[in-house]
Amino acid sequence: MHQTAVARCVDEADLKAFIRRALVAAKIPEEDAAIVAGLMAEADAFGADGHGVIRLPHYVRRIRAGGINTRPNIRVVRERSGQALLDGDNGLGHLVMRRAAELAMEKAAEAGVGWVGARGSNHAGPAALYARMALARDMIGLYIAVGNANHLPPWGGTEMLLSTNPIAIAVPSASRPPIVLDMATTVAAYGKVKTLLQRGEDMPVGWMIDREGEPITDPRRANDGFLLPIGGPKGYGLALIFGLLAGTLNGARFGRDVIDFNADQVTPTNTGQLIVAIDIAAFIDVATFKAKVDEVWETMKSSPLLPGFDEIRLPGERAARTVAERKAKGIPLHPELDRQLRTLADELGVAPL
Repeated sequence: MHQTAVARCVDEADLKAFIRRALVAAKIPEEDAAIVAGLMAEADAFGADGHGVIRLPHYVRRIRAGGINTRPNIRVVRERSGQALLDGDNGLGHLVMRRAAELAMEKAAEAGVGWVGARGSNHAGPAALYARMALARDMIGLYIAVGNANHLPPWGGTEMLLSTNPIAIAVPSASRPPIVLDMATTVAAYGKVKTLLQRGEDMPVGWMIDREGEPITDPRRANDGFLLPIGGPKGYGLALIFGLLAGTLNGARFGRDVIDFNADQVTPTNTGQLIVAIDIAAFIDVATFKAKVDEVWETMKSSPLLPGFDEIRLPGERAARTVAERKAKGIPLHPELDRQLRTLADELGVAPL
């Protein structure tokens, strides 16, 4: 499937404006459309190409099929001083999780730690989007979600009962980029499989296997097998626990109940997510902590290198470089994605990118 194609670059503001136009045309209220568009364009800006504008045609299809509530009543259904449970009323996941992050930070400012769970939500883009929100408040952010389709069996099994169930943790620093871990519990997130499929490129060996245990490298055959967990049974264990915390604890779907939103455009996904905000000042002086994080940067960077490595990188460092590059040069759109977005613009009767 190897295919070489040249991407054109678009300005983040132009991308945001296009996404907003498309969502408004799909009957999302203007204010909500602007919020979602900003978060989706931000995802592309820091390099989460599998979870940004590439998802727009899918979101629009689901909205037009009635699978997403365009005017949700996102509300708190349970609450204590440091915790809350949100019901997203089947609204766009970006709206639900933005409200969850805001509420978690409000609670952390009072209680030191704020934990907010969500049910009745939907796909919300990359995990780091929400963990990073805490950074502006000198807080540490942690986000976990149940994925919107199962791509992983329990260790040793063949029935796909688990999703990629990602986690993101964002930690601020003084003069360095924040340390931001954003990872799936599988070797690769399924969004990366979708990206390679769209680009006509092969997957590396080790991402997926079929039900006979043989590697799958053609993303067109993704339905013939399943993703592999990170660290073997350890990744399976993380996926299981994250599903219990983000799904079962919140009254959201998990296990066999998960709706494959790639195949089903109508059934509410009842996606479960959680966000935790930790107020650094509740534990240590903020400036002291950030300076110590800088020291950790220097310590990690000072390690002698193995043969074949040219530097030590910390989680979030590549994203910081990508943001700087894409803000200066624009966000690359693969020709196939560009074509799909033009088709979507025609279908919705809005101005294309």
